[in-house]
Amino acid sequence: MTRTADVPSTAPAAGDRRRGLLLVAVAIVLTATNLRTAVSSVGPVLEELESGLGVSSAAAGVVTTMPVVCFAAIGFAGPPLAARFRDAHVLAGALLTMAAGLVLRAVVDSFAVFLAGTALAMVGGALGNVLLPGLVKRWFPERTGLLVGAYSAAMAIGGAVAATATAPIAAAVGPDGWRWGLGIWAALALAAALPWFLTPRQPGASRGEHRAVPMAPLRRSPTALVLAAFFGLQATQAYVVMGWSAQYLRDSGLSAATAGLLLGINSIVVIPVNAVAPALTVRQRLQRPLLLGFMACYVVGWSGLWLAPRTVPWLWMSVLAVGMGTFSMVLALIGLRARTPETTAALSTVTQGWGYVLAATGPLLVGVLRDVTGGYTGMFVLVAVTTVGLTATGWLATRERYVDDELPGWSPAAVTPAAAASPRG
Repeated sequence: MTRTADVPSTAPAAGDRRRGLLLVAVAIVLTATNLRTAVSSVGPVLEELESGLGVSSAAAGVVTTMPVVCFAAIGFAGPPLAARFRDAHVLAGALLTMAAGLVLRAVVDSFAVFLAGTALAMVGGALGNVLLPGLVKRWFPERTGLLVGAYSAAMAIGGAVAATATAPIAAAVGPDGWRWGLGIWAALALAAALPWFLTPRQPGASRGEHRAVPMAPLRRSPTALVLAAFFGLQATQAYVVMGWSAQYLRDSGLSAATAGLLLGINSIVVIPVNAVAPALTVRQRLQRPLLLGFMACYVVGWSGLWLAPRTVPWLWMSVLAVGMGTFSMVLALIGLRARTPETTAALSTVTQGWGYVLAATGPLLVGVLRDVTGGYTGMFVLVAVTTVGLTATGWLATRERYVDDELPGWSPAAVTPAAAASPRG
């Protein structure tokens, strides 16, 4: 009799949990789809933006580097907000703010207000960047590689669609079409916010268990510092590609539509790379061969663009895309170098926050050097230096270490066993 009575109560609970996990997975993937649209949509219409707002290339460099600054500054608010409110509600609010910022910067004529809209548009990306690795660790601890691969691929898909479609949208609209090309992505952000309002709180989680692990001690962790440098250098590469490669190709004689298409090809090729790289990264013996393969792709891709930008540019942009798999690789390493969801969130925040501070100088420096020299030699010197730095820091980041072990007493002092064991949404 007891066994018969237990079945009806257990089966629905298991079914509810599966549905809850599916909804969380969908929300994570939809959020990731939005993390790069506000960034990758700018490059294909950068020239029109300069003309429409009446700004110089150096000022355009501010536009291309501002997302990086915002990701660094806003990202540090992620864990404290998640400790006070549900992660789901923080991300929903962030995506709604992002939608408002995308609309604002599409309708204004003032460069200062455009920058303010850009800052708002980056809220969703900044908070999503730092919170998603912890959410994956919390909800899918046995499927980390799979979920990181899924949301990394979704991020690349969103970036690819925005990079490919922005210039054609702008051209179809006509005068000031660049505004539609930048603003239309607000609809996608609104759609991604909805599932977060429906995601469940996992059983056993309570408001009292919401704790933020202090991040300041991570300055004493060699692994955290190396991960931050590795992240920052790969972000420098990525934002130079997203912010300046399309304009470089246009200045080399290609049309705006072709340059945007090539940037889209780059973003499309990244999709399968980002889907596969985390699953390979979780295998310790494959990490360094994977790293060296990515570095070789950076060298070949940038060399091809520099020496023969109009000769098979699709090949150079595709090879660069493979090298950009370092992004999903470092996301997987963040989860591998921390023991709990809370320490993963803290490590994710400081790695990306400090990393984006380092990366912020890259796109801005390219714009300044282009104004001063009238060319792109400075850009290619910059990416060559960062490739060398990536090799060194990536080699160190692939050592099997845990930040929890490098800072005795840090994690247990901040996180109770119940908090570490009880997932929340």
